[in-house]
Amino acid sequence: MTTGNNSNIFPSGGVGGASAGPRMQWPLQRRLREAGGLRSALLASCLLLVLSVSMYPGLRSIGVRLHSALTGSYVPGQHAVLLINSPNEQTAKDIGRAIMDRQLAASINILCKTSTMFYWKGEIQTASEVLMLVKTKTSRIQQLVHYVRSIHPYANPEVLSLPVEDGSLAYIKWMDEAIPDN
Repeated sequence: MTTGNNSNIFPSGGVGGASAGPRMQWPLQRRLREAGGLRSALLASCLLLVLSVSMYPGLRSIGVRLHSALTGSYVPGQHAVLLINSPNEQTAKDIGRAIMDRQLAASINILCKTSTMFYWKGEIQTASEVLMLVKTKTSRIQQLVHYVRSIHPYANPEVLSLPVEDGSLAYIKWMDEAIPDN
């Protein structure tokens, strides 16, 4: 039942009433005021999360380099060796040169004449192949795999990645300098 006088509705100075002081507030008013701060904090947190996720690759790279520089140690998972088989030495050299021309690797070793056994169309096959050891950054692996698949004469070429867990820091630094970042 309303009488037209709203002085009892908002004791802290709301519609129609005199201010009863800053401490006297209805719970709903307090919650609304707190929700405004909560909403701002939630919005800022979401914005920070979106920025962090979008900047993660760059921040991670900087963090890894900083850690390595300060501690003098290698952080595993930044480099890999890819195994790629080819039917002959000339094909391996051609693929290797194409990879190097695109700066997808720091170094490639070509190991001539390996014996290979594998299943193909349900039967065991044997072949003489040439194995390539391709040293690269992990950030380049997928680009390298797609490129090799596009130029390789095999329908399903072997391209396997093995992570580098540790090694000569001078060599790893040289690899970083030889392979530009994406």
